[in-house]
Amino acid sequence: MDRLLQRFENVLDPFEDAERPGEDGAYRTGYLKPLPAETNAFIWHFAMQAKWPLIGLLVVGGLTGGVEAMLFTGVGWLVDALNRSTPETLMTEHFWLIAGLLFLTLIGRAAVLFASSVLEEQVISPSFYNRIRWQSYRRLMEQAYTFFQNDFAGRLGQKVQQVGMATGDFITTILQTFWSFVTFIILTVTILGTIDWRMAVVLAVWVLGYVWIVRTLLPKIREYGRASADARSIVSGRVVDSFTNILSVKLFDSSKREDEFVKDGFAYLVEMTRRATRAITEVRTVVALLNGFMMTGVGIVAILGWQAGTVTAGGVATALGLVLRLNQMSGWMMFNINGLVRNYGTIQDAVATVTRLPTLVDAPDARPLVAETGAIRYDDVTFHYGKGEGVISKLSLDIRAGEKVGLVGRSGAGKTTLVNLLLRLYDVEGGRILIDGQDISKVTQDSLRAAIGVVTQDTSLLHRSIRDNIAFGRPDAEEDEVLLAAERANAEDFIPGLRDPKGRTGYDAHVGERGIKLSGGQRQRISIARVLLKDAPILVLDEATSALDSEVEAAIQENLTRMMTGKTVIAIAHRLSTIAAMDRLIVLDKGAIVEEGSHEQLLARNGLYASLWRRQSGGFLFGGDGQEDESAAAE
Repeated sequence: MDRLLQRFENVLDPFEDAERPGEDGAYRTGYLKPLPAETNAFIWHFAMQAKWPLIGLLVVGGLTGGVEAMLFTGVGWLVDALNRSTPETLMTEHFWLIAGLLFLTLIGRAAVLFASSVLEEQVISPSFYNRIRWQSYRRLMEQAYTFFQNDFAGRLGQKVQQVGMATGDFITTILQTFWSFVTFIILTVTILGTIDWRMAVVLAVWVLGYVWIVRTLLPKIREYGRASADARSIVSGRVVDSFTNILSVKLFDSSKREDEFVKDGFAYLVEMTRRATRAITEVRTVVALLNGFMMTGVGIVAILGWQAGTVTAGGVATALGLVLRLNQMSGWMMFNINGLVRNYGTIQDAVATVTRLPTLVDAPDARPLVAETGAIRYDDVTFHYGKGEGVISKLSLDIRAGEKVGLVGRSGAGKTTLVNLLLRLYDVEGGRILIDGQDISKVTQDSLRAAIGVVTQDTSLLHRSIRDNIAFGRPDAEEDEVLLAAERANAEDFIPGLRDPKGRTGYDAHVGERGIKLSGGQRQRISIARVLLKDAPILVLDEATSALDSEVEAAIQENLTRMMTGKTVIAIAHRLSTIAAMDRLIVLDKGAIVEEGSHEQLLARNGLYASLWRRQSGGFLFGGDGQEDESAAAE
């Protein structure tokens, strides 16, 4: 059976996506087709990606309703046959009726249910649902860096999970469960109408009442379903945020404010759920009353017809069997309609996030960056984080190929912003940035970032093995290259001793979320090893040794110097002694270049750099504007 079912599991590719390739035919960032932002169009977009399996599900759903109706009708025919025959003549007089009922019960019904199960469970459920998740995930990954700064990672992850499940459930319920129910109703009305037209009238009134419920009462459930989906995402985001920052919570949240923050999210979820469940109870009560009217009405008409001789005993059995089954199915169907409405609300909520167009994309004619020498030019660059003023205004800076430049300045002077603009995590608001004469807004983001190696002060690792983290920028690297990079980053002294809770050791040990199982210095050394292995022509060091103690820093300084050989380097450091030997130092203040030159030249100029240097070399024992530090240094 497993081998048979496995043949159906690859009908749909769970990772297929609608891409707009570049001229070379390869996928590039920014070339994914956008997903429809309107809910119905979003659902239809994915339904068309599984057109034939879903058409099959529609057909099987109709057959399921037909088989149900025919079974109850067959019971009525059998009752009439029993009334008209004796035990001796039953088989000869009604052989084909009995044989047909046996075939329908033993073979036809089983075949329809098997086909339905295969289509839903093997063809559609695993692959189709995952395709929706996959395409939603890829669209979110296309978003700019700021998109992720403005939302909870847990909330975004929840959206991806929810939209796949909700969209798949909505489509399959419509095509299978709902259509089967509609088919059963149509056949029931037809069959009962042939027995007694008054039964059809009763069912028609019941259908109108059911439609009224769907149109009038269910919209509230849809509204509350959407609110509940958003509330679940908020709770997920807050819980994940708490767990991710558990150390800060443990150290600073003695008054349990974090619990109250998360509790507030749970309280909102409970309130939205209560509103939805109140609406559900209201609907279920009205359905119960409506079904009671339907069963009573049909039952009375059937008995009256039997008394008048216009309805046979088999007709009574058929009518009562069908309406009892219809009562059972309607309650079950109303539950499914509630699910449909809730799923629709969930889709609406998720669509607003996963279909948002990226704000930072490759140009339509973007080409791969060709970084031969690594010369960098900031040409009249302006950037205000969208605030209209502040940060950086009309800044120009040329960094020669192979030059080692240090960026210096107080916190907030714009040092990291310049680096982020170079990496195109943000687009400049004015001017341009060029690498080897190529405007970075005209090249692909992937090729741009492939040409730049970055070590940041906020080092976060992926919850994977040490080996995977080091090779993240060069996944095709050989094992000996990974080991050499770790050795050059002075990480080989602690890696062999690592062991995770699952017993994996050394380079196979997993580091925990964001590398939480490693110390800050260990994470920094893994990050340095990653950049050493990547070996990009441009190197950015943003407080690259900030988490290292002096002994370890001195141990890897030689390797860092070797790593910078032949590369264009931009280094940011608040500890000025770490960049004093750079070819040129650029001093920033309020987003503008106020000084530049070598360490000795800037000290001789006795400006901002000299003030910062005196403050650091004199220590932090004195406050004020630095004059006390000068006195201390003179003494």
